[in-house]
Amino acid sequence: MAFLIQTVDRRITVALPEDTPVLQTQHILHNDWSAAFIYSHNCCICRLFLCLQTLSVWSPQTPVSNSTLSFCGSDNSSAYKVDNGLLNNGCFLDALGVVPHVFLLFSTFPILFIGWGSQSSKVHIHHSTWLHFPGHNFRWLLTIVLLFVLVCEIAEGIVSDGFNQSRHLHLYMPAGLGILAAITSIVYYHNIETSNFPKLLIALLIYWTLAFITKTIKFVKYDDHGIGLRELRFCITGLLALLYGLLLGVEVNVILRRRYMWFPCPTEVKPPDDLQDLGVRFLQPFVNLLSKSTYWWMNTFITSAHKRPIDLKTIGKLPISMRALTNFQRLRKAFDAQKGPVPLKGSRWIWLALRQAFGRPLVLSITFRFIADLLGFVGPLCISGIVHHISSDNHSALGMIQLHFISSEAFLANAYVLAVLLFLALLLQRTFLQASYYVAIETGIKLRAAIQTKIYHKIMRLCTSNMSMGDMTTAQICSLVARDTNHLMWFFFLCPNLWAMPVQIVMGVLLLYSLLGVSALIGATVIVVLAPLQYFVATRLSRAQKSTLHTGERLKKTNELLRGIKLLKLYAWEHIFRSSVEETRRQELRNLRTFALYTSLSIFMNAAVPIAAVLTVSHFDLSPAVAFGSLSLFHILVTPLFLLSSVLHSTVKALIVNGYFTWTQGCPTLTNIDIKVPFGQLTMIVGQEGCGKSSLLLAALGEMHKISGNITWNSNWQDPSFNRGSVAYASQRPWLLNATVEENILFDMVPNEKRYKEVIEVCQLQPDIDTLPQGDQTVIGERGIILSGGQRQRISVARALYQQTNVVFLDDPFSALDIHLSDHLMHEGILKLLRQEKRTVVLVTHKLQYLPHADWIIAMRDGTVQTQGTLKDIQCAEPELFEQWRTLMNRQDKENTTELKRKSFRRPMYSTDTLATEDEDEESSTSTDEDSLRAELRHRTTIPWSSFATYLRAAGLLLLPLLVLSQLSKHSLMVAIDFWLAHWTSRVIAAQIESVFCGLCALGIVLCLVTSLAVEWTGLRVSRELHCSLLRTIVLAPMRLFETTPLGNILNRFSADTNTIDQHIPVTLECLSRSTLLCVSAVGVISYVTPLFLIALLPLAVACYFIQKYFRVASRDLQQLEDSTEMPLLSHYSQTIEGLTTIRAFRHEQRFKKKLLEHTDANNISSLFLMAANRWLEVRMEYIGAFVVLIAAVASISNALCSQLSAGLVGLGLTYALMVSNYLNWIVRNLADMEVQLGCVKRVSGLIHTQPENYDGLMTPAQVPAGWPKYGEIQIKNLSVRYDSSLKPVLRHINSHIRPGQKVGICGRTGSGKSSFSLALFRMLDTIEGQIVIDGIDIAKLPLQTLRSKFSIILQDPILFSGTIRFNLDPERKATDQMLWEALEIAQLMPVVKALPGGLDAMVTEGGENFSQGQRQLFCLARAFVRKSSILIMDEATASIDMATESILQKVVMTAFADRTVVTIAVSPCTSLNYTIQSYTAGVFSSGPRGPLSCRVLLQTASDFLVTLKTLISWFRCV
Repeated sequence: MAFLIQTVDRRITVALPEDTPVLQTQHILHNDWSAAFIYSHNCCICRLFLCLQTLSVWSPQTPVSNSTLSFCGSDNSSAYKVDNGLLNNGCFLDALGVVPHVFLLFSTFPILFIGWGSQSSKVHIHHSTWLHFPGHNFRWLLTIVLLFVLVCEIAEGIVSDGFNQSRHLHLYMPAGLGILAAITSIVYYHNIETSNFPKLLIALLIYWTLAFITKTIKFVKYDDHGIGLRELRFCITGLLALLYGLLLGVEVNVILRRRYMWFPCPTEVKPPDDLQDLGVRFLQPFVNLLSKSTYWWMNTFITSAHKRPIDLKTIGKLPISMRALTNFQRLRKAFDAQKGPVPLKGSRWIWLALRQAFGRPLVLSITFRFIADLLGFVGPLCISGIVHHISSDNHSALGMIQLHFISSEAFLANAYVLAVLLFLALLLQRTFLQASYYVAIETGIKLRAAIQTKIYHKIMRLCTSNMSMGDMTTAQICSLVARDTNHLMWFFFLCPNLWAMPVQIVMGVLLLYSLLGVSALIGATVIVVLAPLQYFVATRLSRAQKSTLHTGERLKKTNELLRGIKLLKLYAWEHIFRSSVEETRRQELRNLRTFALYTSLSIFMNAAVPIAAVLTVSHFDLSPAVAFGSLSLFHILVTPLFLLSSVLHSTVKALIVNGYFTWTQGCPTLTNIDIKVPFGQLTMIVGQEGCGKSSLLLAALGEMHKISGNITWNSNWQDPSFNRGSVAYASQRPWLLNATVEENILFDMVPNEKRYKEVIEVCQLQPDIDTLPQGDQTVIGERGIILSGGQRQRISVARALYQQTNVVFLDDPFSALDIHLSDHLMHEGILKLLRQEKRTVVLVTHKLQYLPHADWIIAMRDGTVQTQGTLKDIQCAEPELFEQWRTLMNRQDKENTTELKRKSFRRPMYSTDTLATEDEDEESSTSTDEDSLRAELRHRTTIPWSSFATYLRAAGLLLLPLLVLSQLSKHSLMVAIDFWLAHWTSRVIAAQIESVFCGLCALGIVLCLVTSLAVEWTGLRVSRELHCSLLRTIVLAPMRLFETTPLGNILNRFSADTNTIDQHIPVTLECLSRSTLLCVSAVGVISYVTPLFLIALLPLAVACYFIQKYFRVASRDLQQLEDSTEMPLLSHYSQTIEGLTTIRAFRHEQRFKKKLLEHTDANNISSLFLMAANRWLEVRMEYIGAFVVLIAAVASISNALCSQLSAGLVGLGLTYALMVSNYLNWIVRNLADMEVQLGCVKRVSGLIHTQPENYDGLMTPAQVPAGWPKYGEIQIKNLSVRYDSSLKPVLRHINSHIRPGQKVGICGRTGSGKSSFSLALFRMLDTIEGQIVIDGIDIAKLPLQTLRSKFSIILQDPILFSGTIRFNLDPERKATDQMLWEALEIAQLMPVVKALPGGLDAMVTEGGENFSQGQRQLFCLARAFVRKSSILIMDEATASIDMATESILQKVVMTAFADRTVVTIAVSPCTSLNYTIQSYTAGVFSSGPRGPLSCRVLLQTASDFLVTLKTLISWFRCV
């Protein structure tokens, strides 16, 4: 065959001999050359090809028209000739490629749309049957690549067909059917996989085989006829053949692995265990690749949140691979692997272990990030290509020629192709970016769970001496768990950025150089020069933020203020402590101000550096394509430098965490201990406060570091490694769980109703349980917050009595109990119940009257055993000690001359008003439950605008307008700069006005700084105002607020909520305003450039609205759920630390470890769902942003081709369209975050509106006589008071007269109104009627601060504050050192204080933990003496101290306060009788017949006192 090639006008044509049958002629168009080939072969035409020929609507008689359609085209009559063979006809090969697609569509249609499409079969397809066949992910990847190549084939065919006079359907119709077949194949495969029925995969096997054969034939024929790699269609055909071959290989691999056909025994494979558990609802690891990438499985979850709130039941359980136990075991294995023969030093081994345990998914995340960053550079290049295509008139119509093969260069020169390529690149880039985020955060959450579990296991081995010596505090451990583990998690999230930054910088500079040439180096130099400044700002920002984290001092002072608020109000010291907190807050605000400054600089540089970079190259001759492509690249180049601060910040925090993995040992407190506890008998340990009694119990339990000696249980001397069994232990400070009363008593034991009732009766808990709203099913709160001290103590003892252990340790169980409760517990519980069961009991007590009941006595003194033996042995060996005991026992016997019958007059946990209205509330609440649910669902969909208004009002009238105006001005100027750049580069305006552009840029840089400063300063102002108002309100609030509100809730307003207002809301507000204004300006610019964009914007806006509507509700629920699950986790840590001795004594470590895993998994499942919801939103919003880019690009190109739109405006529109895709999801994310954060403002604002106490009086402080009250005379006239205006009176019609210098005792049962009487003297209660006159002045007329500053009071619970001893005695700093030493000497504390380093300046730890209970009470006595007031009130001050300390206290009161009026309140009549004998005065409070409390006042003269005493004792018998 001979043919002739002739060149005419850059076109290569082919001339053939006349006798050669011409079947098809194809021309190849390139930039400088074109080629053509003709292939022919004699062969018959098959029926399919004849059908395609008959389908042609063109006939030789029909004129050629562009609208003419034909499968092979109508502009060449030889297209259907097959004289040289069917396989040599290109159109036939394209038709042959249709056959596999038609086969698949028709073969799978019945199964897809009839089988699985029916409702009945859908019921059976549940995730419990899901199974991934071999090569699952590879199949999905190949299918996605196949779809992309088929789209390119369609685009190539359309572009090629554009050069023809008629339409050639065979160029793109087979590819369209191929896309439909590929989608059908993957849907078909998914349904087979989820139903686990692999035999139906035979249809796919046939399809891949046919498709591979047809594409291979076409590829070979192209190669035979000289079509090579320069022709795009050749490359596409080769790729398709390769992809179909790989998919065929995947299908064959499934057959070989699963053996479902051609093998006698198919392989039976079950779905993962997680999918068999219907409680597992986090399906991300188990869904297919497309659902993983788009989070499609979250659709139902997100939409259902709009109908009902999300709770733990909704989100279910974690998959096994994500549970805390699994990841802890993985981390422990990695740690063990690092413990080689030569251990590594420092923190290197920790990082190596973390890399070994969690390094693989992190590498995967980094890989995804690399791919996303590389795809990110496609956007600027496509924008540059589109603008170049428009500006260089490359869109001019070419001459219509015959069928063409085009090269890749010609294909990518088409503006529409670049628009589609930009769209696909954005989809892929966002998908890979979100995949990188997901993998990194999921790995971080796994790491956090593993670290938290490891810390808990370390706590279980922590020695309690470390806690008592202050080596490691509960706050430090909770901070380690809550904060530092989160820092590690977020470091893993930001770690891919650390690796991606060099790639972004290098690629950005190279692409800039390709666009700008040498001038690119100038702009890059500007960024590089500014990089050290950014690094400096980033490090300073990290350091400043680190300083803002040290809020512990303020929270410590606030916590002390709240816990001691009653004492502070009674002493009128609340303003002193408020000033102390405010001083700490001022230092904190200075740190926040520094942080805000560097944050402003960081935001400013991020916005200003691209402007400065473009400004430096603006004097060069810039085209629109170069200008806007370079601007996009500059933005990409600045991003990694901006992220440097976050990465450095997280790295620093992550490194800090390593300092908390080891704890030091404490100092010994016991020496020369040699004791023996007899089996099955009662052993008592006695001694003064601080002598080591409790330490002896702890040493026996193994809670102290053993320096020398041995501890042996059950006489097992032969086996030193013998571990003791469970010991029922009741600590001196009662430890309770945040659980029900029943759960605290049972303590995970098998319920035994008979024994449970017996223990309740022994501990006299039934009357207390009856007062609780849900009885013993009432949750008593953390540390038993709703119970009194005695009730907490009795529940702790009941737990020890209920257990079936052989050994029982009771550490001072009578300290918080009155006489009759102590006696009943001793006789019925210890002497009867425990002795009958032959249990070994070790009792630490100060109640010496019980010593005769002891089988063995151990006397402690100064950390050693003074003596031990029976009471008779000690009487003989230590007669002096025995005489001392007998004196104290005789005195205690006076208090217990008769056994008092117990009645339930204890103070109820809830007011009688509350109990009285419970039924009414329950009835009304039942009827309104449905309405409340509807109202709640309605409120969940609305934004809390009122809280936002509160936040803005706190900013003030100056900063708020500045904030709004600066934001609007900055973004308006940014748009003006870009418009100027667009017109300038398009040569619409003169180049001589370059100075105007420079001026606009300079002004824009200044406004960037002003805006960032305005946002941060507004946040600072709001933080200062809200915290100041909150602190002032709390200090001035009535005590009723603290009695009805858990202190933890109030403290959260100062900690978590204040931290959110300080650091999170300003950042969220700035990001929200910036994202919103950028998107609004972008939509405006695009609409200005192409008004048709507004039509396409409407459906996208509707989609955005519904996406954000559903997401905001789900996100808020998940954030609240994450917070609510974090609190039990932290509470479990604090409970474990506080009850560590009890837990280990009971041998319940494994139970508490299991509970920790449950709390950790609950918190992690909430975090995972929240993270998946964020990814769900971002994928959808970024996909919508990609559609915005596509629509804007197509509209701009069409507008430019039709109406000669300038290339500069096209580049401007595309640049802003990319901006929409970047910031659209941030609007919704920040809006959802702002909703949650404004909840903090709402809670703080609600507390600020608390009605304060009335501190004003009818008299001014100047009108109060100097030295008042001088005598201490108290007259009470018909007094009735109540705690709140909504409650009934607690005291009614009280009349009394206390003469100057009298010592008055007030006694009565718990809840009879004794403490209320004392509080009335300080105006802590609302006075209904009557008055209290002190030294002739009605106290209602005095200013509250003045009144309370004139009295002194000693409360039952001694309160000391962290600081010096001097500060605790005299916070007002009015007393001299001599006065302070005098007070300490009177309280018999001078030797103790002088022995301390620093004397008066010696430090007191938080709560006075470095002093014993008795010493703390004596310090309170010294504090009262320092004030020198003429009236002293003692409110059950001796209830929790030993008899020796009580003797000291009473002696001091009788001597040092001899000339002062002393009012003593006590449960015990004998305690008050000591004062009664001196003053001949007593008062007895009791309950009246119908609930209101009255007073039986017995104010007698000396002659009538004995009669009165007899009456008093008789009354107590009958009560």
